[in-house]
Amino acid sequence: MKKKLLSVILSVAMVASLLVGCGGSAGTSASGKASSDGGVQEITWMFWDDLDATEDLISKGYKETVDRFNKDYEGVYHVTPITTNLEEYYPKLNAMVAAGETPDCFIVSPGPNLDVYVDPGVAADLTSYLKADGWMDTFNGGEGAFSQQTYDGKIYAVPLNIAAACVFYNTEMFASAGITEMPTDWDGMLAACQKLQDAGYTPITISAGTAWCLSMLAGYLCDSEGVDLDALNSGKASWLDSNVVSAANKMVEISKYFQPTAAGDTNDVATANFYNEEAAMLIQGSWAIAQINGANPDFEQKCGVFAFPGTGGRVIAKSDSLAMSANTKNPEAVIAFMKYFTDDTAQKYTAEVGGKIPVTKVEYDASKAPAQLAYVMDVFGNAKSTFGFYNESLASTEAGSTFDDAMVSIYLGTPVEEGLQTVEDFYKNNVWNK
Repeated sequence: MKKKLLSVILSVAMVASLLVGCGGSAGTSASGKASSDGGVQEITWMFWDDLDATEDLISKGYKETVDRFNKDYEGVYHVTPITTNLEEYYPKLNAMVAAGETPDCFIVSPGPNLDVYVDPGVAADLTSYLKADGWMDTFNGGEGAFSQQTYDGKIYAVPLNIAAACVFYNTEMFASAGITEMPTDWDGMLAACQKLQDAGYTPITISAGTAWCLSMLAGYLCDSEGVDLDALNSGKASWLDSNVVSAANKMVEISKYFQPTAAGDTNDVATANFYNEEAAMLIQGSWAIAQINGANPDFEQKCGVFAFPGTGGRVIAKSDSLAMSANTKNPEAVIAFMKYFTDDTAQKYTAEVGGKIPVTKVEYDASKAPAQLAYVMDVFGNAKSTFGFYNESLASTEAGSTFDDAMVSIYLGTPVEEGLQTVEDFYKNNVWNK
């Protein structure tokens, strides 16, 4: 599998970096001074947004956390952020790891995007740190909060928040189109789209230029059609089975209601289409609340949320998480930094400003939180179960990318069976026969 090849490359890079005496980080530029020299312990943290230019409220909160940490630990610890955009994040992180310049701390998502750093030993085992002084007990569910970050009984990342993939909608546009009840099944969703289009609105804004956005929709459709990912990953089912084909056909069916520029629009552009009131619906994760309200605060009062219809109460959920380099020279500084992201100040901000669900037992004022958070909490409260992003739930990061690309190709006009054949071929060559 390509994931195994990447793991081997990362492992070799780590060994090479140890042989030249620079640890797992980028010498003094990434790991900074070792604590033995009596100076400030310098660490780096890599993140997928520009902390200075962003309007995203969650990212602004992360910047506040960085600044608060550096102020409180002045003369002892200091963190320097390394930032990029989401589309370039993992390629840049992987290049740094391969070059022996692994950031001391970096943000990850659960699934293949985390285990690719666990398998070769890039990410550190955090279990003992979490259990040492009751840190784990501050999380909702205790050890259970780390189920998606646990491999072979060891915890390799710390969750920062919880988000659900939902349908955001413009309440005024829905009312104008005569839609009084939110759709709960596929036919109702199509009917709502048609009413919106007849009323002169673009029903849905979505990004096919950022492939995971489109595949998130495809993942919901696959799940609603009863596609069994475990069976697909193990070879007991085929990507050409009728339920997968049906899901892809449904994606094509609803795509006629997308904005005309969906093929080239990035996630940021597609989201802006929604809060600038150029489209009635946005299918996106609840992390978009911070982006929507940060860019257009006045839009909050007309932004509703409902669960993606036809899923039988199943909801896509995920969390941003923090990992630590296994070879950082300053693990104490990194752990102290991680704890700032999960302390009461940061977690209250997560809910009251960012609109994400906190991961700790912190008490927050719901009346201060974005209105959309209450809607998302209702979606979670009514959910029968959750599942992850398809591109983070397949056999490898490359399998996820192949699925993403196939969905975009099908959207652009490739026949459904032909597009799915590329995923089938990838699994035959890289998963089932390995």
